[in-house]
Amino acid sequence: MVNLVCLEKARDRSSRMNQDKIRNFCIIAHIDHGKSTLADRMMELTSTVEKRDMKSQLLDSMDLEREKGITIKLTPVHMKYNGYELNLIDTPGHVDFSYEVSRSLAACEGAILVVDASQGIQAQTLANVYLAIAADLTIIPVLNKIDLPAADVPRVSAEIINLLGCDESDILKISAKTGEGVEEVLGAVVERVPAPSGDNTAPTRALIFDSYYDDYRGVVLYVRAVDGRIAKNDTIRMMATGAGGIALEVGKLSPGMSPQDFIDTGEIGYIVTNLKTTRDARVGDTVSTKSAHDTSTVEPLPGYKDVQPFVYAGFFPVSNEDYQNLKDAVEKLSLSDSALQFEPENSPVLGFGVRIGFLGLLHMDIVRERLEREYSLDLVVTNPTTDYVVKTTTHEAIDIKSAADLPDMSKVETIAEPWVNGEIIVPKPYLGGVIQLIVGKRGRQKNLSYIDERALVSFEAPLANLLTDFYDQLKSVTSGYGSFNYELAGYREEDLVRVDFYVAGEIVDALSVMAHRSEAEPLGREVVRKLKDVIPRQNFQVSLQAAIGARFIAREDLSAFRKDVTTGLYGGDVSRKKKVLAKQAKGKKRMKRFGKVDIPSDAFTVMLRRD
Repeated sequence: MVNLVCLEKARDRSSRMNQDKIRNFCIIAHIDHGKSTLADRMMELTSTVEKRDMKSQLLDSMDLEREKGITIKLTPVHMKYNGYELNLIDTPGHVDFSYEVSRSLAACEGAILVVDASQGIQAQTLANVYLAIAADLTIIPVLNKIDLPAADVPRVSAEIINLLGCDESDILKISAKTGEGVEEVLGAVVERVPAPSGDNTAPTRALIFDSYYDDYRGVVLYVRAVDGRIAKNDTIRMMATGAGGIALEVGKLSPGMSPQDFIDTGEIGYIVTNLKTTRDARVGDTVSTKSAHDTSTVEPLPGYKDVQPFVYAGFFPVSNEDYQNLKDAVEKLSLSDSALQFEPENSPVLGFGVRIGFLGLLHMDIVRERLEREYSLDLVVTNPTTDYVVKTTTHEAIDIKSAADLPDMSKVETIAEPWVNGEIIVPKPYLGGVIQLIVGKRGRQKNLSYIDERALVSFEAPLANLLTDFYDQLKSVTSGYGSFNYELAGYREEDLVRVDFYVAGEIVDALSVMAHRSEAEPLGREVVRKLKDVIPRQNFQVSLQAAIGARFIAREDLSAFRKDVTTGLYGGDVSRKKKVLAKQAKGKKRMKRFGKVDIPSDAFTVMLRRD
């Protein structure tokens, strides 16, 4: 018995020593500042990946990530360096995927802050720094791309010092592309990032910071073991949902799956479970095990705030027969994207579809492209909108995600729309244009400060006015030098109205939008004009109208189409005639039939192409 106790104590001492050799950290930065490239060099230096298997953006496994040159999903990887175990989490840089960054921070003790030596501090740099500080992480500042001719090391170093309050000697100057200085970054991680805390003898608690569904293996969890350990074949329990399962396989990611006997205290790894859906193991939940300890007394880990989408769009199959395929595809995507929320939707124009909630327009575009590529779906996507809180005359609060869901205005007391707090960093010469842009979006400037030769503009604005072309306009007025970050600030009651659109005298509910009363008439005229450009002419005159309630505010007419596509073909050429007719039929493939008018899919995204 004594020998067993001694062995158990020796095991605990060994685990504690190993725990002191663990470093958990992530890489945070503004988009395109070199996070993924730095991760590539680290894996090369630590021989995590053989040189023959090395490729750029190795941790970006999705084709879309490689094509767009951005990171969409966080990706962990286990490395060994000078007797230390380094667990790196590569994070996205785009504002739409900030929730991925916050999840990564909760699993780490340190963060490498990468700043482009030619661009300096950007809006998302500030946002990520605030997140890291709130998580009480050790921040290692890294100045990247020092090999570029446009690199301004002294200026950007001064910006980092002002932001973090660090010394010049704390800033590491590297080129992730060439590998210069990357070795020093690994050394700084070992020296500066603290070892993970946790009790190896306590009941098991592991934080789920990501999950996905594998068609062949079931639900796979990415976890950080905070206390205790999780071994292969352990019976596991999700403390929030109460779901139970079995750890069919546990291991580390190097970067592929590397099975191990267990995941010990302080380590980051994966668990292959027998769970059927990721809803049983939500991101932020705590995994415990059935052991000799009374797990009913174990306190769950703090977890995360629920991710709430604030951009919505309707997804409809071109062919109604594909509705079930669309629904199944969206359900599969939601298993690996906790931010994706959806519900069935029925439109008189477009038929059956789903209304999906997103975290931004980029998030929406990624999902749309994945549905079309991975599931071979031909889709019609409606204009993106936000949600509104409607207070009725009976004092009932209703959340609507589409203008078509707005109750009769005689029963509406107030309508509240979401507002955001935004930050724009821009060179001083472009400041005037930026302020005008904010005012034009019904925004209000809150504060103005300066970072050397650049201005930091803090403002608030209605989210709906930023959904469509704000980012493009910002890049235009700043010659590409402006950067933008925002967060939801809450809902405000505004004078909002519903703008409806009519085609050939019949309302098209899928085109209806909410707008501020002061912007409704210009918007109606603009959309009607754009509809005239995308809706094909018919063999009869078609009226295009915009209305607020019973009052029409804009009208355009499509003249009758009289041209025969076979005109000019000589009578005996039957094959040529068939080719021309087939070409005409192909052009109508993505159109929906509504009444007497064919409405192309372009009509439902006309808001995205405002002048």
